[in-house]
Amino acid sequence: MGGIVAIVLAGGEARRLGGIDKTLIELDGTPVLSLILRRLRPQVSLVALSANGDPARFSSFGLEVLADRRSGIGPLAGLARGLDWAAGQGARTLLTVPGDTPFIPDDLASLLSPAPAVAVSAGRRHHLVATWPVAWRLPVAAYLDGLAPDAPRHAYGARAVAQSLSPPMREVAFATGSVDPFFNVNTPDDRLRAETLAGG
Repeated sequence: MGGIVAIVLAGGEARRLGGIDKTLIELDGTPVLSLILRRLRPQVSLVALSANGDPARFSSFGLEVLADRRSGIGPLAGLARGLDWAAGQGARTLLTVPGDTPFIPDDLASLLSPAPAVAVSAGRRHHLVATWPVAWRLPVAAYLDGLAPDAPRHAYGARAVAQSLSPPMREVAFATGSVDPFFNVNTPDDRLRAETLAGG
């Protein structure tokens, strides 16, 4: 995958889980971030982590931790920072993966190539599971800088910025089988289900 690097987006506040780092939740004794990296690292040339706060809490994972240049505006800030980082690595494509999706496919990067492409499962588009051309770095930054402080919340979403760019993102459908590959851990019930799935 020479031209593809990846960023794990771990900037969520996890309010429904008491504000803890969802990437550090342990499933069957293994942190969610470790489960993601186990599947993601063989697919790309390099992985970084988008996270705010003290980066030392992730020191054991051997990742460069990228803080948002503008905090409090959601994953779009992580995407913009990731595209800057990817450009610095000389990459052509950035793959984004949320930090609470422990069951991503082993062939995610190849199926989402070439960029731009977005994963779809159970009829739902997952705009944070997508490949982004690094050439979109400046348009994404310009979109972010152009947002008014009182812009509606959806304007700060990855879907909104993707819809503002060209060419359109190609949809790639993934089978759900016994579990949606983009199942994310948002609530205590999700955590219990993910624990069962990880153990199985």
